[in-house]
Formats: sequence, structure tokens, C-alpha cells
Amino acid sequence: MTRAHLARIRLNPMSRHVQRDLRDATELHRTVMRLVPDHLGDHARQQTGLLFRLDETDDTSTLLVQAHNTGLDPTRLPHDYGHAEVKDLAPMFTALAAGLRVRYRIAANPSKRQRLPLDHRGARGPVTPLSGPEADQWWMGRAASAGLAVHTLTATPLRPAQQHGHGPRLRHSLTRFDGTATVTDPKVLTEALLAGIGKGKAYGAGLLSLAPATTA
Repeated sequence: MTRAHLARIRLNPMSRHVQRDLRDATELHRTVMRLVPDHLGDHARQQTGLLFRLDETDDTSTLLVQAHNTGLDPTRLPHDYGHAEVKDLAPMFTALAAGLRVRYRIAANPSKRQRLPLDHRGARGPVTPLSGPEADQWWMGRAASAGLAVHTLTATPLRPAQQHGHGPRLRHSLTRFDGTATVTDPKVLTEALLAGIGKGKAYGAGLLSLAPATTA
């Protein structure tokens, strides 16, 4: 049985820790990593399969954190960080079947690597973010490769994830995709749910959420 856990944390907007994390993606990543055990080495995020997404509305900010191979411990967060609930995702994985209609949400980092001229053989071109129809096509292709046939799609550009600290300031472009789809390959979809989709996983991209689609 596939085992993974999801923590849903409704953030406290008055917390100084929350305010700091919402300004700096590096700090948010460090806080999220507190949910998993210490002493996992230099590749703790990959080892635990940790993914996260920040869902924001006009009134609330909710942090979703997913991991497998380990539990999630919200008591390790700052005491005023927010209200947290943790659930086992095993029932969701068990329910996946070909033909199942679902609603999906993902904050992703649609991008492509530019090709360099032939005289730059061996070098890698820069990665550029995608937007508009190009971003939509990126998600449609990634979803198909992940075992989902997309029916509807709404793309919402998100506030860029800001990475501060030493060196040049970096911005990670994120787009949220919402819509409905049909499961085409449960095994491939399970792998995508656990591993995440696309680049920028350390900065809040790649976590795919599913829920049963309502019928008319």
C-alpha cells in the first residue's frame, strides 16, 4: 500500500515567522523541512519526498505539505505558526482507477530550456519561464505524462516565490492550474503524486492535489 501524509496548515497572519516565510521562499523551505525528522543528510527533501504548496485567498493562507517514507510533525513548527491537521493519503491512492474523474490543483513552474547554437555543443541553454498558452500546453503535456487526461484548465499566475539571502536575488515564476481530468494510468499517476511534477519543488512547486469530481 502506498503511504504518504499531508499536513494542512492554516497560517496565522499575525505570526512574525509566517510573515517572514511569505516574503522569502528560502525561509519557507527551511520551515517546511522542520516537519520531518532531523539528521536525514543533505538530501532530506528527496529522501522524504517532501512537497509543499501555498494556497492563498483574500482572507486566508494555507500551507499544504506532503511527504512519504516519514510522518509529519506540526509540533516542530513555531508555536504561533497556525492550525495544523495531518491526514493519511492512503485512501486516495487506493481509490485511483482508470476512468476516475477528478478535480486537480497544482502550483507549477512551467519552463523550458533554450537551445543553443551548434557551436555551443556541450553547453546547456538557459531555462526560461512560460506563460499564457505556452504554460497551458506545458501543463497539458505534463499531465498526460503523469497519467491524467485534462478536460478543463484554469491558469492563475501566482506571486513569484522570492529567494533572498547571499548572492543575487532570485524569483521563481509559479502558475496554479485548476480543473478537471480523468485518470488514465493509476500507477504512473501515483508516481507523479509522490515525486511531484516539474521544477522548483524546493520553492513550492510540483505538489498535485486531487479530489473526486462532482457530477452534474
